Amino acid sequence: MSTGTIIALVVVAAIVLGAIAVFTTVRGSEVRGAGALSRETRSRDKKAAITSDGATGREVEAAARSTAVAVIEPAEVAPFVAPDEEAIGVSRRMFFNRTAVTLMSASIGAFGASVLAFLWKGAEGGFGSKITVGKIDDVIQNIRTGGGFLYLSEARAWVTEYPKGALSKGRAVYGSQGPVLTGMESGIVALYQKCPHLGCRVPECKSSQWFECPCHGSQYNRVGEKKGGPAPRGMDRFGVSVNNGVLVIDTGAVFGGPAIGVNTTGQEAEGPHCIGAGSGGH
Repeated sequence: MSTGTIIALVVVAAIVLGAIAVFTTVRGSEVRGAGALSRETRSRDKKAAITSDGATGREVEAAARSTAVAVIEPAEVAPFVAPDEEAIGVSRRMFFNRTAVTLMSASIGAFGASVLAFLWKGAEGGFGSKITVGKIDDVIQNIRTGGGFLYLSEARAWVTEYPKGALSKGRAVYGSQGPVLTGMESGIVALYQKCPHLGCRVPECKSSQWFECPCHGSQYNRVGEKKGGPAPRGMDRFGVSVNNGVLVIDTGAVFGGPAIGVNTTGQEAEGPHCIGAGSGGH
């Protein structure tokens, strides 16, 4: 195909496309877009009266297009009235009074619940109640089997053997602590595990056959009488009873340990100390 033929085809195509564009534009102006009203409808609207005043549609439309701004009458503002100062003061006082009563009631309730919990625990068993250990002869045998010491976790107590040869001195020192003396006369002493110094749990020392506190070095002989360290007295002890040969430890009855210098058994360290060195009579 020659160059001239190609040019001729392009010119013809351009003419055809131009004609189509002109026809489409003219047709669009006649239709006036989708939804345009016909000439007959527009003529009818001009003649129709749509209001009681005889206004035509054109007049209504013109009124709707008005740019006049609607004026709204200002709302009336209620005058300010100051609150009653006395009423405010009463409300404040009521608030603080109710707060104080509520806090006090909560504190009393919590304290009462704690007391009831403690008493209930003591009633159902465990620490703070009377704990049945077993036959006294079996207890003494268990002490000897354990190398001179028997620990009862439920009672938080150490039970050791009290020598019968020391009972005369024991009665002179512990005579006012009847439940403690009862245990001594039966051959045992029940010691509270806490150190009287700062409350650490005091373990036994198998080599020295003493109790020796790892916290600050307080030392006690096998029956809990102080031998050294900063403790203010000997180990505290529990009251006991022996009923039909059965040992019962009352962990709700704690008796203060003996004064510094008391040594009813005369026991000295029987071997190396586990904590520091002993210094009797401190």
